[in-house]
Amino acid sequence: MPVDKVILASPRGFCAGVEKAIKALDWMTKVFSPPVYCYHEIVHNQYVVDHFKSLGVIFIDDVAEAPVGAPIMLSAHGSPPSVIAAAQENGGTVVDAVCPLVTKVHHELRVRSRKGYTVLYVGHEGHEEAVGTMAVAPESVHLIQTEADIDAVGAGEGPFALLSQTTLSLDEWQHLRDYAIATIPELWLPNRSDLCFATTNRQAALREIASQSDAVIVIGSANSSNTVALAKVASAVGCPRVYRINQASELPDDLSGVIGVTAGASAPESLVDEVVRTLNPTDGVYVNSVTIEDEYFPPPPELRELLRSLESLVSLAFKAKLPADDVASRDREYSAAAVLSA
Repeated sequence: MPVDKVILASPRGFCAGVEKAIKALDWMTKVFSPPVYCYHEIVHNQYVVDHFKSLGVIFIDDVAEAPVGAPIMLSAHGSPPSVIAAAQENGGTVVDAVCPLVTKVHHELRVRSRKGYTVLYVGHEGHEEAVGTMAVAPESVHLIQTEADIDAVGAGEGPFALLSQTTLSLDEWQHLRDYAIATIPELWLPNRSDLCFATTNRQAALREIASQSDAVIVIGSANSSNTVALAKVASAVGCPRVYRINQASELPDDLSGVIGVTAGASAPESLVDEVVRTLNPTDGVYVNSVTIEDEYFPPPPELRELLRSLESLVSLAFKAKLPADDVASRDREYSAAAVLSA
């Protein structure tokens, strides 16, 4: 399927939170005999989920499905406090791979709730991040998806605060934020936007290439909020053909001209490579970069402690002096892509 040219958006693909979660679950499969249980999909990408299933990971929607004492990983999207407590009561090792940016929103909601605020939370009903966040203070928070939702909540008693799901597109969040500010006096907002910097960066990168592309390919799963947001961004810019695909085999066979390609924050670069090879551009591949991301999130604290303890046991058992830096501190030296290709 030779096209004229491919323009790759940069940044694209894995964000720091996804890198952290994938590597953390990989450590769990190395430390524990299978099965390892994971509450919800570790990230919203079928390729990644299938990889871990092949290693003996069992994905569950209720921690009660895990046998007593089994190791449990909690997904990157954040879990309700009741789920975290149930996992800990199960008696096994529990590692929470929640993205730090989601943790920030949980903290903001908790603090505003304690101070008596009514919190407007802009998010998608039923999305795992929204469910986990709203469960932090269910008595104080209201889901906002439309301007009518803002009117309904704003008619009640204040003070009011506005928070949001991290993976929303700027387009679907901005007008609701502006409307809330205009209609609710003295509305509290966080100093820093709740929108994930990686999500925002990927949308900015796609905007630049979508306007000069005959078609845009967005790689990622249908249940990935940030991936769906990318497809909406490309359409909003005016690109005539926008396709969200899971893998190269789903590419339309009539593509031609200039093709823009990007990937959601939970889609591996190997899928991008596969798509580019299939497109087989006669005039080459060009990378359009809007910024360079160097954010790094270390392994979850529970995992770092577990790995340190294991290294100490190995050192004692074999009377071997291990390097001064531990396994967790060397985590930054390899990528989630390396994990998936191993």
